[in-house]
This record gives sequence, structure tokens and C-alpha cells, in this order.
Amino acid sequence: MSYATRPAIARPIARPLRSVLFVPGSNEKAVANAPFTGADAVVFDMEEPETPMTDSVRERAHRIVGSFLASRPEAEGEGEPDWFVRVRTASSGMAFRDLRAALAPALRGVLVPKIQGPEDVVAMDALLLAAEVEAGLPRESALLYPILETAEGLRRSYEIAMASKRVAYMGGAISRFGDIHQAVGYRWTPEGKETLFLRSKVLLDAKAAGIRYPISGMWGGASDDLAGLRSFATELRELGYYGMMLGNPDHIPLVHELFTPSREEVAYWADLVRLGDEGARTGKGPILYGDPNQGEGHEVHLAHVESARRNLEWARALGVAP
Repeated sequence: MSYATRPAIARPIARPLRSVLFVPGSNEKAVANAPFTGADAVVFDMEEPETPMTDSVRERAHRIVGSFLASRPEAEGEGEPDWFVRVRTASSGMAFRDLRAALAPALRGVLVPKIQGPEDVVAMDALLLAAEVEAGLPRESALLYPILETAEGLRRSYEIAMASKRVAYMGGAISRFGDIHQAVGYRWTPEGKETLFLRSKVLLDAKAAGIRYPISGMWGGASDDLAGLRSFATELRELGYYGMMLGNPDHIPLVHELFTPSREEVAYWADLVRLGDEGARTGKGPILYGDPNQGEGHEVHLAHVESARRNLEWARALGVAP
């Protein structure tokens, strides 16, 4: 059966991540400060944390990240971010070295860079399994997070998501002047129209593959342009993304605000679920809600109730709904 015709696969439970903060693995101070940034997830970059990327820098990153992860508690929650590492590609022949250095019970997952197709995911899955067995960790305990930053990877994003049940997060690595710019050739703008198709395409592929909480790429504007960041992140949420990658910890509070449902939204969803459940119990209808002038939202249908129920699951996972 081809990747394109495979049905959705059972994936491990993955909580919504509003902020995925990148931290250079070779920077000891930045790594030590990572637990206090407030990010939902932190990615320690061991692929290319700085330039030039010498052997001594690589060895330092292995030592710093490995020591840090070995010191963290295994259990999730209690304000602890999810810990990820970005390693070199499987085709480089060096990924296993990175995995061996970083693998620890606290590691939540591995970012797979420069993905070309599902074969890259399969290769990294196999390397990760070998590293888990060698480290004495449970098999398939770490997630995979493919980073789509090549034209071929963007084109084959559905097949990439379907290549392993470890794939729990995915999204286009939108950036101003990085690998994805090289691959596509767009000219970055604060409005983001040049990447709207890419972000939309990857989102649909991720959802079709059963990825619950897709994550998009970074804000490419000035660090102090909070209005631009707000506009970009708002559009991501409106498209259907649940979080974004970040390079600046100062942006975390604003991003969390935009990717967290409001009290009004939670109350509305709870009302719809309550009314739907009452209707199912009593058999009485139609179920009406609010101002008749609001169109589709006035008469409540099963699809509305199930959408509200799904949104409440998201809100509960973020701790903002009972």
C-alpha cells in the first residue's frame, strides 16, 4: 500500500504546543535558562547551533545538551517544557551520534531537518529505535517532528506525516531567509502572503494524516515589531494552527495569548455541548442559541456540538477549561 492511500494511523497522545522555542545547544547559559522561559516546548539545536560549526562546537553541544537532559525529571507537567533536540539528517551518517548524546528519559522528541520524503522519516525512526534500545529506554518513547524546509518535503508532506506513527507534530519551517527560502525563492513580507499557500497546504496534509495540533514556522520580522508578530500569529491561529516556532523567548507571552482560547470561547463551546447533550437526552428540538441574526450559529446542529466538544478538549489540554 502506498503512503498516499494509507489510512490515518494511531499516534501517541501529544499535547498542544503554543510555543516551540529554539535554543542553541552549544550555548551553556541559554540551555541552563531554558526551563525558565515559559515555553511549552524547547528545541535544543545540535544540527547547526552556530556558524562556523566546528567539531569542537559539536562536542560542546553534545556535552551541554546531554548533561542537561540527563538532569531533568522524566515526568511531564509541573511547568516543565517538552524537551526536543534537532539533530543532523539521517543521510548525513551523523544522526546516530547526536541521538546517543541527547537520548534521556526526559527527551520528548526529535526534530528531523531538511526532510525530502517519507524515506527520511523511516530512516530516522530506525536510528532512534536503535538509540533507545542502546540507552535502555522504552521503544518508541520519543516522538518525531519533521521540519518541512525543502520544496520536495513541502510537496510530500502528507506522505511524510504518514511514514511513522511517531510523527506527532509537523509544520512548515517558514523563515525570512533560511532553508525554505532557498528552496522556494519567495521574498519575505510582514504580511506573509508569499507563504500562505505553503502554510495552508502543510496544515491540510497534517490534519488529513491525523496530526491533532499542527505547528507553523517563525516570525521573520524585527524582534520589537510586536504588532507584526501579533498579526502573523493571529492568522496562523485563524488558519487552524495551534502554535508556532520561536527564536526569541520575549515573544512567548504574546504567542501564548493568541494561541489560547478565550474565556468567552470556552463558555460558548461549553454551552453548545450542554445544549447538544440535553437535546440528545430529551429528543426535543430544534436547538436554538443566541441571536437569530447570527445565521448558521443560531440553530445548533450535531456538527456544531462535535466541533465545540473537540475545541473543549484543546482548552482542557491547555488548562483553561474544566
